[in-house]
Parts: sequence; C-alpha cells; structure tokens
Amino acid sequence: MDSDLQIRFLGGSDKVGSLAMLLETDGQRFLFDYGMTPSKPPEYPMPAPPVDNVFLSHAHLDHSGLVPLLYKYNFDGPIYCTPPTRDMMTLLQMDYLKVAAADARKIPYGSEDVKEVIKHTIPVDYGDTTDITPDIRLTFHNAGHILGSSLAHFHIGDGLYNIAFSGDLKYERTWLFNPAVNHFPRLEAMFMESTYGGRSDFQPSRKDATSNLREIAKRCLKNNGKILIPVFAVGRSQEVMIVLEKLMRKKEIKKVPVYLDGMIWEATAIHTAYPEYLNNKLRSQTFQKGKNPLLSDIFKRVDGHEMRQRIIREPDPCIVLATSGMMVGGPVMEYFKSWADNEKNTIVFVGYQAEGSLGRRVQRGWRNISLNIGGNSTQLKVNMDIETVDGFSGHSDRRQLMNFVGNMSPRPKRLIFGHGEESKCLDLSSSIHKKFNLNTMAIKNLETVRFV
Repeated sequence: MDSDLQIRFLGGSDKVGSLAMLLETDGQRFLFDYGMTPSKPPEYPMPAPPVDNVFLSHAHLDHSGLVPLLYKYNFDGPIYCTPPTRDMMTLLQMDYLKVAAADARKIPYGSEDVKEVIKHTIPVDYGDTTDITPDIRLTFHNAGHILGSSLAHFHIGDGLYNIAFSGDLKYERTWLFNPAVNHFPRLEAMFMESTYGGRSDFQPSRKDATSNLREIAKRCLKNNGKILIPVFAVGRSQEVMIVLEKLMRKKEIKKVPVYLDGMIWEATAIHTAYPEYLNNKLRSQTFQKGKNPLLSDIFKRVDGHEMRQRIIREPDPCIVLATSGMMVGGPVMEYFKSWADNEKNTIVFVGYQAEGSLGRRVQRGWRNISLNIGGNSTQLKVNMDIETVDGFSGHSDRRQLMNFVGNMSPRPKRLIFGHGEESKCLDLSSSIHKKFNLNTMAIKNLETVRFV
C-alpha cells in the first residue's frame, strides 16, 4: 500500500464524550463519529475539516450529536450506519433540540439539519460489506452496547490494511443484546473505548444487578414511596424495563404502574421494530411465543405536562423512568424537584454519571442542591434515599475489556485506547501491553497516529 493511513483524534480521546476521529488515506478524509457531551454548558470536539464520508458507531449523542452541524456548514456526503442507529439518532437529536429550547439554551443546529442527515444516511446491516471507495470496504458488526451499535471494520487498500473502531462496546450477553463481535477475517489495528478501563472498574453481574434493584424496590414500595430512575432513552431504559417486568410478573416486587417519560416510549417502539437486532432469547420470545416484555401493560406512557403533574401529586407508589440520564435537563427534573424532600422516596442511578453533571453530584450524596429554575437560583433539600445499581451499564468493565482482547481473533498488532478518563486509558493500555505483548497506546486529542 503506497499511500499513508492515519487517524487524528478531534475529541473524546481522554474523556467520556464528544468522540470524533478523522481517518485519512489516499487523499480522502473519513469522519468516524461526531459527538457532543450534553452537559451544561455542552462540550464539543474540535471542528471537523472537510470530509468525504461519515461513519457512526451508534446513536448516543456523545457519538452522533453534532452530525447535523456538518450539513449546516454545507457537508453533502453520505453517512453510513445501521438502520436502528439512523432511527435512534434522529429521535435523540430532535429530543436534544426540544430539551435545549425548553431550557433556553443555544442550539448548534436546527431540525432542518437533522432532516438532511436522514436524507444522506445509507443504512448497512450487520455483516453486509459495502464499498466506500474502490479500495475501501466497510463491514459493521454487533458492538452489544445499544440497539444497532456497531464495530466498524475497514478493509483498506484491497485488504493490505484492516482497522476496526469500537465506538462503545459490551462484551457480555445482556438482557437485550448478544456480546460484541471480536472475530474478524483480518485485523492489523483497532481503536477501543476505555470508559470502565480502570484497574478497579469491575461491575456486578446482570443477576446481581437484578437482585439489588429488587431489594431497593421492595423496600421503597413497602413504605408507599415513589421510585425515580434517571435513564438514557436508549439502552438502559429498555434493560430496566425488562427487569421490572420480570420482577412484577414473578411477584418478586409489588405490581405498580411504571411510567415512561421523555423519549423512552418512542425509543422502545424502535426496539420492537428491529427484533432481529436483539439477543437470541428475546428474538425467540418475540417471534415464536409472541411475547415481548417491552410491550407489557405495566408500562404507561407520560404524554405531557398535565399527566406528569398528576403522577407527581398522586399519593400511591409508582416507578418513573425519565430522561435525561445524567439529570442535565429533561422531565426527570420535575419529578426530582417534587419528590427530593420526601425520605420515603428513592432515586436509583443505573447509568454512568459524567463529572460535572447534576446526576454525579446527587449520586455522591449532596444533600443541598442549587438549581436554576426560571432563571432563578433555588436551593433544594434532598432527603430521598439515593441508590446506585451497577451492572446495567452498556459498557464493558475492566474484566470484559481484557477478555475482549484476550479472545480476539486475530489479535491486532496495534491497539489504541480512548473515550475514557485519561488515567483509565493509560492503565488499560499498559495492562494489555504487559499481558498480551501488543503495541498499545493511549491517545490524546489532536494527536495523529500513522499506520502505513
């Protein structure tokens, strides 16, 4: 292969969020993910130079949130992703615009730019190989993270170099998905996430997570309290729904309404539209038995402000799953403001809480929270029980990341780590180098890695 192959990191190399990578070869530029961190204020990667194509690993905003901005500034090329990623991405981008407008925050693009994304998207199913250029072929593989999440495998220079990008991955069979694929025809290099790559980042099993949630729910519902679970609309919501449906169906916890607020209902509908992307057990239940736990009658859609206020005022116990997952706006805030002072109530964190988010402060046990309500700063007393149930994460923990590399076939000659706090990227890189004798590195933003 005569031409250079190199990758430059525009964002998300040494933190979780705002991931963007620029792949350059043979005079062409390809952008892999272009995300944002929807904190307050939001964080963005470096501006993308003119590119020819865009590839998306999955729909979460920290990977796809800024893609419409490319079209606002006259990008006119194609976007490659799986069909569920296209649908989920549109849902989350439109919801982001809605929430930002409600909070009077400046938005980087408009709904017309989201429509341009849809028009330019080329959906590619798992396992289908697509010619991007005469000498570059793309194949998406299951990443196990959320619906449609992908490992992107690039076959470059008529097969002379093969490189894969993980986005986010889960190397474990979950309630929703089969584990991430780690067998390829050929592989010389790979980029891997490091969200939970630290030496002490070990998560409980799905079985232990179910047991923990069951005990928390039993205790709170017995005291006629209300349970608030901040969730991401895609992935964690549906996993928690499956567990709650099973616990209530087997009478392990009291049967109460489970309200879905935010974009959860719509995201769940997309899950039911793509059963072929779910794990073997769920596919079997759906196709052969006609029973989909996500369609249980315990789940109630919150259709607006009036219903939300009625739920908040109701004296009876209930469970509410509401966005946003890190409590940076969205309907979860209305429930939290109304229920936080009652010690009978419980807030349960089931997903990653980024540094600087309100969710991280509450999770750490802050009992006096300053909130901006209607432009005025208000102090909120938090008396409700604060719980964290680990084990629902869509990211691999330290053990799973090590096993992913250990069981990989073939093992790449080079591994690059990012999308995690700097110390975790460095630690994971060093540990894998020592254990498997591979060429590893932890990347920094704006650093360029040359492969050929």
